[in-house]
Amino acid sequence: MFLSLLLVVGCNSTTTLNPRATTSAAPESATLTISAAASLKDAMQQIQQSYTKEKPNVKLTYNFGSSGALQQQIEQGAGVDVFISAATKQMDALDKKGLLLEGTRKDLLKNQVVLVVPQKSTQVTDFKDLTKPSVKKIALGEPKSVPAGEYAQQILTALKILDAVKPKAVYAKDVRQALNYVESGNADAGIVYLSDAKSSPKVKIVKTAPENTHKSVVYPVAVLKSSKNADAAKDFVQFLSNNQAKTTFENQGFTLATGS
Repeated sequence: MFLSLLLVVGCNSTTTLNPRATTSAAPESATLTISAAASLKDAMQQIQQSYTKEKPNVKLTYNFGSSGALQQQIEQGAGVDVFISAATKQMDALDKKGLLLEGTRKDLLKNQVVLVVPQKSTQVTDFKDLTKPSVKKIALGEPKSVPAGEYAQQILTALKILDAVKPKAVYAKDVRQALNYVESGNADAGIVYLSDAKSSPKVKIVKTAPENTHKSVVYPVAVLKSSKNADAAKDFVQFLSNNQAKTTFENQGFTLATGS
């Protein structure tokens, strides 16, 4: 009888301890790979600091580049958890191929397209000045893979100066490289995003492109279906729309898209 009583007590203690062990377990750590348009670099690095303070078990790894190049990497099987594009075109392509996690895509940010020149330059004050013989090199993103380059092409077409500007174009692999060409004086002018121009003390904005000359600059975000940390990825995407992230984005020249 004594042995039987010990067995009963032992069994009861086991059944009461196991549930407690399960509910008090610490959350598992996760590493998220974020592929983001190059124009987001400064803002995303600041957001990383604030996010990891709140979520110390989550490590963020960034992969910055042109939206077109990032899209191709994802299509080729790159291990990406979250994608933020500088245009809807690249996100649409991934969506059509069924690579996005359903219900996670949304428009996150908006931006503007501006004409920049080196700080001490005076010869360019308007887009039409790009046709002047004295303007030799103009930095643009590669239109096929860099959304900023595609927007620039739309602007120059709308202003009817594309044919005059094309021979002077110096094409960059992403918008940050286009900015660098102007910063270094290797280009007399460049067409970049407002957020990029605000990040550099070496250039000045001389003109903002009229909105009716190009498609709206919208940055969509989504979690990839292949993500191995989907819950953590969705949490990060949600964090990008909170007030703290909003302030960071606005300080960099972005605005939050309506409804995000």
